[in-house]
Amino acid sequence: MVDIAVDGRTWLLSGPTSSYALHLTDADELLHLHWGPRIALADAEALATDPLPGYWPFESPLDGREEYPVEGGPRFVRPALSVRTDERRGTQWSFRAHETEAGELRLRFDDDGLAVTLHYRMRGDVVERWVTVANGAHARVELLRADAATWTLPDRDGWRLSQLHGRWAAESRLTTAPLTYGEHVIGSRRGHTGHQHLPWAALDTDATEEHGEVYGCALGWSGSWRIAVAQLPDARVQITGGAGYDDSGLLSLRPGESYTTPVFAGLWSDGGFGGASRTWHAYQRAHVIPDAERDRPVLFNSWEATNFAISEEQQLALARRAAEIGVELFVVDDGWFGARTSDRAGLGDWAPNPDRFPQGLKPLADQVHGLGMRFGIWVEPEMVNPDSDLYRAHPDWVQYQAGRKRTELRHQLVLNLAREDVQEYLWEQLDTLLSGAPIDYVKWDFNRCFTDAGWPGEPYPQRLWVDHVRALYALLDRLRAAHPQVAFESCSGGGGRIDLGVLSRTDQVWTSDNTDPLDRLAIQHGFTQIHPARVMAAWVTDSPNTQLNGRVSSLRFRFVSAMAGVLGVGGDLTEWSGEELAEARQWVQLYKEIRPLVQHGELYRLRPPAGALSAVQYVRGQETVVLAWLQAQSHGEPVPALRLRGLDPAASYECRETGEVHRGAVLLHHGLRTGLKGDLDATVVRLRRI
Repeated sequence: MVDIAVDGRTWLLSGPTSSYALHLTDADELLHLHWGPRIALADAEALATDPLPGYWPFESPLDGREEYPVEGGPRFVRPALSVRTDERRGTQWSFRAHETEAGELRLRFDDDGLAVTLHYRMRGDVVERWVTVANGAHARVELLRADAATWTLPDRDGWRLSQLHGRWAAESRLTTAPLTYGEHVIGSRRGHTGHQHLPWAALDTDATEEHGEVYGCALGWSGSWRIAVAQLPDARVQITGGAGYDDSGLLSLRPGESYTTPVFAGLWSDGGFGGASRTWHAYQRAHVIPDAERDRPVLFNSWEATNFAISEEQQLALARRAAEIGVELFVVDDGWFGARTSDRAGLGDWAPNPDRFPQGLKPLADQVHGLGMRFGIWVEPEMVNPDSDLYRAHPDWVQYQAGRKRTELRHQLVLNLAREDVQEYLWEQLDTLLSGAPIDYVKWDFNRCFTDAGWPGEPYPQRLWVDHVRALYALLDRLRAAHPQVAFESCSGGGGRIDLGVLSRTDQVWTSDNTDPLDRLAIQHGFTQIHPARVMAAWVTDSPNTQLNGRVSSLRFRFVSAMAGVLGVGGDLTEWSGEELAEARQWVQLYKEIRPLVQHGELYRLRPPAGALSAVQYVRGQETVVLAWLQAQSHGEPVPALRLRGLDPAASYECRETGEVHRGAVLLHHGLRTGLKGDLDATVVRLRRI
């Protein structure tokens, strides 16, 4: 809902529990008024009457108060918009008009033929913001920086900053620290979202998991990006973010061209970090994730079982075992195409290997369907091996700097998706692939960062940083439209491309290449700060864990860890004993029973994985399920009870495992005993209101 003052210069956006307000002064200064609990338009108008402090030679009253600070004039904060033309640098805009349509507020400004439009939309309690910059009069406009939004926080003492940091195999780990004066910058200059940071930040002063104010923002962009959190000299705090990592040049606009930033979404919650997470989750399920109301199937992926040494007969043997334990989607990973017998060759040649699949993928897909499962494959379309038919035919199709060595990582180069011929080639290859066999699922990987991001002949600043991501989005959109039965998973060596942008085009994401069940608890704890379990793919793999650490864990612990998201299996089922297969079948069946709660319910993080005992709870309707893990029981200490959340204190709940009846007030205040003991133990407890 958008309310507008009679004079047309104060705007208020409101959701169920929160409001966002801004005001335009007589000098066309756009000021931030309010972001927090729901207020009335009269409250916003009262805030608009507060005068700005006076100017001083070394400070500006606009700093820390402007809604979208531009470069130029009496401003010293980091500009959200930095523009250069042949005549001048900076922006001096005038207000032109405001418009509202279908809940979207648009504020239009002009600077001598440069049009700037600020967009706002409230979805639930999430504010979506983005900006359009259009060149209407200049021979050339160079966008040095065009951020999606600047978020202004209220005056508070003792802000703390939470972020998700990591690296390959250790993504999405939560860290919180006091915010200090100056800027704290997170981002990626790698051409993709990156393993090092998720594009999310949250600020609070004294919030706990379920209590206190939390401000959060998340960027929907799958390329290089930057979020800068600044505590200014007067202690005011602003957060600015958008596409691109630095200010060296985003792209140039010719006459008539425009640039629209990605969405930078933000929310306020007074329900602590858990309340903020549940608001993020509900927003993504309702407005971001395609077909979010559909359950994601239990999958089997062949990678850890076979690596590159695959054949049709071997895959079929795995498929039969997978079907026996209740798997619903069978995925052939890397090695099915071209000359792909190792990571040194074949990328770019997206046709089945004739020695491994003499009649293509259709016979295997048909047999997988005959076993009652869907069929999926792995691809990495944005990459090419020098040892490939594609590269031999088109060595100029990769990103490279003229006169420089072409850097190979994982024996591969990055295709220049900004080129229209590359885009068309990939469309033809992938459309042919998906049309030639009954494929239901595509795992879309991206296994190296940009290094030599050049496009010889293209004037600087080169558009490939932005246009690569735009082309990726367009290709996914085109494929989804042509093949609506196909689901897509975003992968980038694990969690290297996870953000609101790619999630609007994919059905789930590969959270991390690290499948160790204990390591995964911290990764999943961080991931759910922003993203829902509905998209969080997790696998049960072999023990000992040969991929990373050699840790030995029970099948119980591995399954319960993976059941916290979208369950998958990745072990070599042909080596599992009859007892293991029978146990796995029971766990898969249990997951299917709790899947509606896990994938669509409200998530409560009961205890973080930093301690010996950790647990999560999902609530949906009359049912709740608790997943709990005990890392180690030291000195025979008793395992504490789990205080549940989201229940009716006046109701009674029956445990489906034991038949015991518990009072809601007792579960909320005194907790639930899990019966866990020893090392690496885990359990699932289902409760139903009676």
